[in-house]
Amino acid sequence: MTLVCVVASSSVPSTSSLVLSCDLIPTHSVKRPWLSWTSSFPQLQISSNSVATPFNPVPKKGAIVCAAWTRRSRSEAAKKPNKKSWKQRTDMYMRPFMLSVFISKRFVYAKVMHRGTSKVISVATTNARDLRNSLPSLTDHNACRVIGKLIAERSKEADVFALSYETKKDERVEGKLAVVLDTIQENGIIFV
Repeated sequence: MTLVCVVASSSVPSTSSLVLSCDLIPTHSVKRPWLSWTSSFPQLQISSNSVATPFNPVPKKGAIVCAAWTRRSRSEAAKKPNKKSWKQRTDMYMRPFMLSVFISKRFVYAKVMHRGTSKVISVATTNARDLRNSLPSLTDHNACRVIGKLIAERSKEADVFALSYETKKDERVEGKLAVVLDTIQENGIIFV
């Protein structure tokens, strides 16, 4: 079977109505000796009775959509040096609660902060009076576990169940830092 479509427009210039008629014409009289996947498609013949002007849009300069580009050229960066990237602009809304951990020779300190408002959600340090007097060492792995547990409990009290942690340049997640992060995760906080 062959599908034939006819498009006709009215001759009156004030109206813009189009008539579309489609008919199926049987083509069983023609038998093909070969069998291929293209022979299973119907043949499409389209004819029009009126002469139409072809649509030729002229592309404007700079009309190309560059949504997939992530890097700016050097000339664009020189024109707007302070423009932030998409990730820099949206990251504080996608991952609003930030964990920062500071480990010194004397104590361990951790806090959870809201990136957009800079509000401190929870703080724990081994330098606090209650922990300073109760812990035998302020910097060992046991002290890191206590800090992780306190941060997790205080964050849950503030209805924060997901945190993000970004490592600093050339920082590895190992040793005491890994103990703090693992303890926070074991106590029910999700890292995103």
